[in-house]
Amino acid sequence: MKTLQKTLLALAAGSLLSVSAQAAVSYGNGYTGQPYVGVKVGQFDLDRSGTDDPTAYGVYGGYNFDPNFGVEAEYLGSNDADYGINGEVDAKTYGLYGTYRYAFPNTGLYAKGKLGVAKTEVEGSGVGVLNFSDSDTSLAGGVGLGYAVNPDFSVEAEYDMLGSDADLMTVGAHLKF
Repeated sequence: MKTLQKTLLALAAGSLLSVSAQAAVSYGNGYTGQPYVGVKVGQFDLDRSGTDDPTAYGVYGGYNFDPNFGVEAEYLGSNDADYGINGEVDAKTYGLYGTYRYAFPNTGLYAKGKLGVAKTEVEGSGVGVLNFSDSDTSLAGGVGLGYAVNPDFSVEAEYDMLGSDADLMTVGAHLKF
């Protein structure tokens, strides 16, 4: 495992392990921090000719320090999509982001922005096609809309820019605890 992957996994694990210690902290405005975990499904948009865009699926977790600011880590993989006539392409991404949420007054609706770093890996192989393997770690970000169904459960739709070769559209749901 490469150093960046180890660092991202260590940061994500450390963030999630420290959640219980921080959950009891009050910020003086009646809000205590809130951790969450969720699942996503969507589609990668790969900037590579001859490939179909693979379906994305994955998990994410985060911690809201206050109603607006938080941190989020995610992992998304893909199915094997068609590449050329006899090949397959596979994509995955790991990301760590700072998040900002703006809650629209008197509704459960909110807008979400995130900015951080993501590692995206894309591999293609098959009979009669040019095999390739790309890995890119870069600044990444996204925007989305969400709806808080109740205080502990929300659904979101997001568009993420993962670097120069991949974008991602997802819908997801998360549970706060």
